[in-house]
Amino acid sequence: MLTKTKFALLGLTAIFSIAAFPQATGQNPEYTSDAQLRLPEHYREWIYLSSGFDMSYNPATPMGHHMFDNVFVNPDAFRAFMKTGRWPDKTIFVLETRQGESKGSINQAGNYQDTSVMSLSVHVKDEGHFPGKWAFFGFGTAKTAKLIPQSADCYSCHTSHGAVDGTFVQFYPTLLPVAKDKGTLTPAYQQETSNSR
Repeated sequence: MLTKTKFALLGLTAIFSIAAFPQATGQNPEYTSDAQLRLPEHYREWIYLSSGFDMSYNPATPMGHHMFDNVFVNPDAFRAFMKTGRWPDKTIFVLETRQGESKGSINQAGNYQDTSVMSLSVHVKDEGHFPGKWAFFGFGTAKTAKLIPQSADCYSCHTSHGAVDGTFVQFYPTLLPVAKDKGTLTPAYQQETSNSR
């Protein structure tokens, strides 16, 4: 009887500890004392949304090489989007770019991704930090990055062309149907789509 009581008390203590001191999920944006964003260390364990190949929003931009971009989003934000068709506060997107390779192993045609990362950029929704709710950060090889100024083209481009809340949901094949079903596509995107048909 005493042993059962001890186990019951230990169980209650564990439950109380978890409730009182929730474990960090690593899914919220973290900043340094000088307001730089910390790169989410385990972003590749997040939800993979899509990959683009040689994508460019400027038709006059020659690249000289093939490029893949891979997009990941934090799991909490993904689950919220699947329920509502909207991005919650503290949403974090990571855009990872890698060079395309064509010669290697048994590959005879097409391209595959190189092992090294060319660049990383992060798109964060943090309403308590940024007047426009969303912000961009560009990472080189560092683990922290300064805010890209609000005057940069990426802000106006996302605002004008993003299918949902300034994000390019139109390029994420598993999310676009959700946004259509929930009725969260922006009027600007819908007009843009109808004009391109």
